[in-house]
Amino acid sequence: MEINSKKTVPEKQLVIFSLTSESYGVDIGTVSEIIRLQGITKVPRTPRFVEGVINLRGKVIPVVNMRKIFYLPDGEHTKETRIVVVDIEGQQIGMMVDAVTEVLRIPADSVEPPSSLITTADSDYLLGIAKLKDRMITLLDLNKILSHDQAEKLSEMDMPGGDGASLEKEMTAKPKGAARKRAGSHEVEMARA
Repeated sequence: MEINSKKTVPEKQLVIFSLTSESYGVDIGTVSEIIRLQGITKVPRTPRFVEGVINLRGKVIPVVNMRKIFYLPDGEHTKETRIVVVDIEGQQIGMMVDAVTEVLRIPADSVEPPSSLITTADSDYLLGIAKLKDRMITLLDLNKILSHDQAEKLSEMDMPGGDGASLEKEMTAKPKGAARKRAGSHEVEMARA
């Protein structure tokens, strides 16, 4: 009986997307779906990196603009612009990207850790750089992509049950004879004249 002595090289399967002219990769296991850009409902007083929310089959999903997360210049939306719906620490979030270019398998040994020259305390989201024949791809850890402060602000938009009920209630609830106004993290009732 002959045993196959050929070693299998561990692989990573990635969803590759572009921002400006650079390629980024995320583990395919974190991606639930990729959708075309659709109407985004703006939500007042959200962080600048939040574009708003979308209704995805009855579920309200916050959408973040990855260009703004990385402090890249704004770009125009094209027919290639996509929303990559991902799971970040148990919360579904839509990531707006310029384009999704491919799903790719790469050998794990083609990934090098990021150089200490390009890493800082705020760049722990960098998993490494994949070296391919004709290009390099920056690999991202989605659980670390948002800073603690950004994640906290985004979780404030969290919709319990994923149905958007709390956001809808907050946006439409007005007790009789009073108007509600948010002041920081406190809600203030104002008597109507």
